[in-house]
Amino acid sequence: MPLQIKVAGKTDVGLVRTANEDCLHLDEKNRIFAVCDGMGGHQAGEVASMMSADIIDIIFNHFQDEIQRDERLSFGHALPQSGEILIKAIRIANRAIFNTAVEKPTLLGMGTTVVALALEGDVLSVAHVGDSRAYRLKERSLEPLTVDHSWVAEIQQNQNLSHQEAASVVGKNVITRALGVRENVEVDYRLVKVGPGDKFMICSDGLCGFADDDEIFHTMNRVRDDNEHIVTELVQLANDRGGADNVTVAVLEVIDVEASDAPEIERLTIPAETNEILSVEDGWLEKLNAFIARRNETPEIVPPEKPVNKATVIVIFVIFIIIAAVIIYFSAVR
Repeated sequence: MPLQIKVAGKTDVGLVRTANEDCLHLDEKNRIFAVCDGMGGHQAGEVASMMSADIIDIIFNHFQDEIQRDERLSFGHALPQSGEILIKAIRIANRAIFNTAVEKPTLLGMGTTVVALALEGDVLSVAHVGDSRAYRLKERSLEPLTVDHSWVAEIQQNQNLSHQEAASVVGKNVITRALGVRENVEVDYRLVKVGPGDKFMICSDGLCGFADDDEIFHTMNRVRDDNEHIVTELVQLANDRGGADNVTVAVLEVIDVEASDAPEIERLTIPAETNEILSVEDGWLEKLNAFIARRNETPEIVPPEKPVNKATVIVIFVIFIIIAAVIIYFSAVR
């Protein structure tokens, strides 16, 4: 029974900002889906989010076997292959963004959140850093699959605050973890069993920062049979709340899948890299940068020669003869 899925996604600048620092990555071939929400002035956030998505794309489409075999990048946990590669790709993306910000003063302080899904058989890897979120749409509710890396989320957990109490906390938008702000990064991971009919949604905080889970559920539930409509309605929900931020939403639906006895993993924090692993990642970045340089090379394009139009040549020749004849005639008259 082959795995069958449907995917829909959309990113929108919102109603206030002039640039979109979110980045949406939908790779149906490898079944890798990610939302990255950049931060940093002077378009640095856009650079960070695009770098993260691009590195994930390059690794899965060109280097995944080699990355998977590189035991020097190991983090000590047995995961599905796609989940393991996803963690490694996120860590390398963090390293790339951090190094770029150090090298280019105009990009200093840039970073991005990331929430990513990797579907392999009947298990779904969920990896995230920051406050972009993943959910599963259930019959009567929306099930959160991630916990924000934010100051307010930590206060809620440590002090047992309600959602209403947390909403009034000053500085509630401060995130405590993101790609690119430190040379290494902790990544939260979860492994979820999936079945036919399951729907998953990932989004930037342009949605979940302005609508609570119940509101998001009721919006999705109204049009739950149409993934494109779900995405459109959720983006509209964010804009109806003022559209103060960029908003990005993607929905993954499992149509058919063969069941296995693979176990779930409730929550796992992959520790930050050691200095030895950082050194290995720097070596990988050299390889990826060489690949990007080759990809971006634009060969000189020589325009093809246009074929000679015989009719045009004949017309020009006739005109030339007429002009010559007129000149000869008037010369003779004089």
